[in-house]
Amino acid sequence: MAETPLRATHEALGARFTDFGGWDMPLQYEGVVAEHMAVREAVGVFDVSHLGRFRLRGDGATDAVRAELCNDIAKVGPGRAQYTMALNEGGGVVDDIIVWRLDENDYWVMPNGVNFDDLLARFQQAPATEATPIRGETTLLAVQGPGSRDVIKSAIGLAPGRFRVVQGEFAGGPMWTAGTGYTGEPGAEIAVPNENGPELLAALLDAGAVPCGLGARDTLRLEMGYPLWGQDLDEQTSPLAAGLGWVVAWDHDFVGRGALLLQRDQGVAKTLVAFRTHDRRPPRHGYALRCGESAGTVTSGNFSPVLGVGIGMGYLPTPVDDVAPLEMEVRGKWQHVDRSELPFVQT
Repeated sequence: MAETPLRATHEALGARFTDFGGWDMPLQYEGVVAEHMAVREAVGVFDVSHLGRFRLRGDGATDAVRAELCNDIAKVGPGRAQYTMALNEGGGVVDDIIVWRLDENDYWVMPNGVNFDDLLARFQQAPATEATPIRGETTLLAVQGPGSRDVIKSAIGLAPGRFRVVQGEFAGGPMWTAGTGYTGEPGAEIAVPNENGPELLAALLDAGAVPCGLGARDTLRLEMGYPLWGQDLDEQTSPLAAGLGWVVAWDHDFVGRGALLLQRDQGVAKTLVAFRTHDRRPPRHGYALRCGESAGTVTSGNFSPVLGVGIGMGYLPTPVDDVAPLEMEVRGKWQHVDRSELPFVQT
């Protein structure tokens, strides 16, 4: 199993580890709820070095990004980041991705860790491009929370704006940072060569960031209604079914566009629903859902530390009855849950 370059540092901080996409990564330190609230109320730092990243350069790089991904990178200039998706010909989500546009034909493409090899291979086939893996040689930290700007500026001397990409130096080596994250809070993701990773983490902790594990990252993203690939998104689920039509730029050609056009015109076969329970017991992935004649499953669920109740998302076949009660099956018994708008929590 692969390990983060900061393994020894996390052990010294008291981290408990777990498998994330084949990487042994910190799950928690003090505890998921405490770390969750540190991000919502102050600032936390996550090691996300397991996430995929490769550099795409060459005269054909921009054309490749536009052809392979459903959002349109041409709509943002150098120094900007964009959320997008790689689809299959049926319109299903192969992966959801952040792209950092460093220069006119120079990109960091950042898929989920479990899909890294497949996405890299897909781009390596693009003409007039060079796709170079950089995950193994860089450490990636995410700093998130309402106090993150001051912490980031204190640690690295600058703080990028939302979805802005900045290149600089740290500890005598290169640094890349963008105003992106997965929690709904202000912050940035910062990458440095592995040899400078321990110094970067130490600087962020010294500036006031709380070390946080990926358990809190999951509860934070769920409170915002952000999808998790492999649960809320997969190759049989389109961005339209997931309520993410805003990520599709219709005015350019890309893999899966034809299938999405049919869905746009004829409707989707299933739709995402969000809900909250009446107590602290968390919904779990795979629980059955029903609403009138529609029967489906929970895709993501957990306890919300901010709301103090369980929250979840799942899919039901369309059409979904707007009047019938929404119910979830727990240990053989059906219980009523309340429909919710996303995000669950306003930040």
